[in-house]
Amino acid sequence: MQAKGSKLWASALSEAAPTPYWTDRPDRPTPTDPLTTFTDADLAVIGGGYSGLWTALLAKERDPSADVVLVESALCGHAASGRNGGFCAASLTHGLANGVERFPDEIQDLERLGRANLDAIEAAVHRYGIDCDFERTGEMEVATAPHELQWLRESHDSAVSLGYRSELLDAPAVQDHVHSPTYLGGWWDRDGVAMLDPARLAWGLRRACLRLGVRIFEGTPVQRISKSYGGALMLHTPHGEVRAPRVALCTSAFAGPLPKVSRHVVPVYDYALMTEPLTDEQLRSIGWGSRMGLGDAAYRFHYYRLTSDNRILFGGYDAIYHFGGRIAATLESNEATFETLALHFFQTFPQLDGLRFTHRWGGIIDTCGRFCAFFGSAYRGQLVYAAGYTGLGVGATRFGAEVMLDQLYGLDTERTRLRLVRSRPLPLPPEPLRSAGIALTRWSLARADARQGRRNLWLKAMDYTGLGFDS
Repeated sequence: MQAKGSKLWASALSEAAPTPYWTDRPDRPTPTDPLTTFTDADLAVIGGGYSGLWTALLAKERDPSADVVLVESALCGHAASGRNGGFCAASLTHGLANGVERFPDEIQDLERLGRANLDAIEAAVHRYGIDCDFERTGEMEVATAPHELQWLRESHDSAVSLGYRSELLDAPAVQDHVHSPTYLGGWWDRDGVAMLDPARLAWGLRRACLRLGVRIFEGTPVQRISKSYGGALMLHTPHGEVRAPRVALCTSAFAGPLPKVSRHVVPVYDYALMTEPLTDEQLRSIGWGSRMGLGDAAYRFHYYRLTSDNRILFGGYDAIYHFGGRIAATLESNEATFETLALHFFQTFPQLDGLRFTHRWGGIIDTCGRFCAFFGSAYRGQLVYAAGYTGLGVGATRFGAEVMLDQLYGLDTERTRLRLVRSRPLPLPPEPLRSAGIALTRWSLARADARQGRRNLWLKAMDYTGLGFDS
């Protein structure tokens, strides 16, 4: 989509609050007390997003007697886990196409494990009574340019070969589901994605952890890690310490106390808008009765979905990296991107002229050269980590938590034998080469979208080396 046309966005954005919709609620939990003393634990978890919460919860499910401590620098779920689009995907590889390209010999196993992981998330939501509007709607990828139709067919054929419920739709069939003048075709993965409220999932996992006896200390950043007497690891925080023989580092895009992880992680800012609730008439004008998540097939893509009260979340397109991997609260707002998103929204749904946005916000995604999670260890295996989920961490972090626990306790499992787990992406170059490479890649992706998907020499070189940058 080109950023030109009417300026419907000008008034639509005028009263949008610069804060994530999901966390702007009175039921946001009260923070626990920070750590102010020394404590021992069997397992220490650093980070209170999905990755850390699943790790703590599954550790207690595996061994209810284990003493698990989780430390979080702010409030659990405050970062990516509480501000994403709420697409909970079965894919462990950032989509089937990326998985087929990078892990062809084990894609069937990865897809089977990913679908089982999504089933397990749904079961946990019910078991712990997590009220997060979980809907197993699937996701439809739509073509908005003719060359994207072949990409949809390839995805559909791959899904069918794996036995999935998959539908390939031409333009009239797509319009039967969702009415947009931009749609030329669609591919609907009927079972592989659920829609949910991301903050309430995080808060529900937090509540389940506390119920099972996990000790959570919020407002407690870990400043450094050292070896203690007796061989355990010591986590040093501003006002206390945690000593534990096993540590799971779950800090996502944040650097955390283990600098070597940052060599593989690129923190990029993603942005989203949330509309006011649609009226019945507005909802009828766009259809969308099946309530599936939507995303377009372009390299610079949008993702969007309906909430339980029939708002529309609309995000994506821009993925912005700042020199040196800078992360700051001031970067969570980007007026130029918000205006672009609003313009694209009304190009997608011109029949919603007059609809207003109530919230606009941004947050960081921990992407990496292969676009899906990688795993590693330090301190001779006493600390393990997972990072690089590239926007699909709502679902894949639970699988990553299982992997980390397997590794920490020395278990030889189907998970730990996967090449996905045993291999890592190439490290990204240092600055200023990193910024220059990312800028060139973003420019090349935009150019490919404008040139019927044709990838230039730079993108082909990235493909060859296994590096990349996905918007």
